[in-house]
Amino acid sequence: MATEITAADIKQVGVIGAGQMGNGITHVSALAGYEVILNDISQEQLDKAVSTIEKNMARQVSRGTIGESESADALGRITATTDMAALGTADLVIESAVENEQIKLEIYTALCPLLKPEALIASNTSSISITRLAAATDRPEKFVGMHFMNPVPMMELVEVIRGIATGQDTYACVTEVARNLGKSPASAEDFPAFIVNRILLPMINEAVYTLYEGVGNVEAIDTAMRLGAHHPMGPLQLADFIGLDTCLAVMQVLYDGLADSKYRPCPLMVKYVDAGWVGRKSGRGFYDYSTEPPTPTR
Repeated sequence: MATEITAADIKQVGVIGAGQMGNGITHVSALAGYEVILNDISQEQLDKAVSTIEKNMARQVSRGTIGESESADALGRITATTDMAALGTADLVIESAVENEQIKLEIYTALCPLLKPEALIASNTSSISITRLAAATDRPEKFVGMHFMNPVPMMELVEVIRGIATGQDTYACVTEVARNLGKSPASAEDFPAFIVNRILLPMINEAVYTLYEGVGNVEAIDTAMRLGAHHPMGPLQLADFIGLDTCLAVMQVLYDGLADSKYRPCPLMVKYVDAGWVGRKSGRGFYDYSTEPPTPTR
């Protein structure tokens, strides 16, 4: 029987996936004093992630939020590698791969035999069932959801999601680790899209319906919600920031998982994704980012 692990036992954190979320999780983990092994199949992606972390920490130093030695020490705690076997010494592995269930399951199949028996696994999934992901591992009781918000270094929240098999010790340990990272944990049950996306994505989807039905144009809708509801950015601008492909994927999870027509993805969102207009990362979504300031596309 594997020994139970507490937050005090977590010294080394593994992060799988060196994309936007993975590099952010690595950044905050290293700053919090953890040794971090960042793993990705692409060396190019790893190099890009480390360079992004260096830039973001330099920005924090210039703002005076962290000291220069603090940044240097944190960067020294990061090891980037394409070799998954390096995660064998990790106490906690946070999987932050692409939001695709099949890919995540393949990662766990390769990962589990490498881990020590007491190691915990957390998934940064934003919508996939923790119970289902955990069932594919050799340690469902040591598996938990740890959903960080984007951009990770700036956003204060982590949703901690308990699958049906997640042990109380695992849940308590990961909740404490989230606090150690300087985040505020919110406990969420394992239902489609958890808390934030369950509320946020239908609002974005409704904003797209409002555009689709001609109630307002892009500028009017975003201005209305910024000034009328005091949102820091309008819902269509936010959709572009998140990525319309991601928004659509979460809406599809909600629609499939809850079978309620109120979660039906707006056909206009589907059309934009089909066109490859997925927002800021593609240069075009509800706004065209080739101009400064970006121009509404409707």
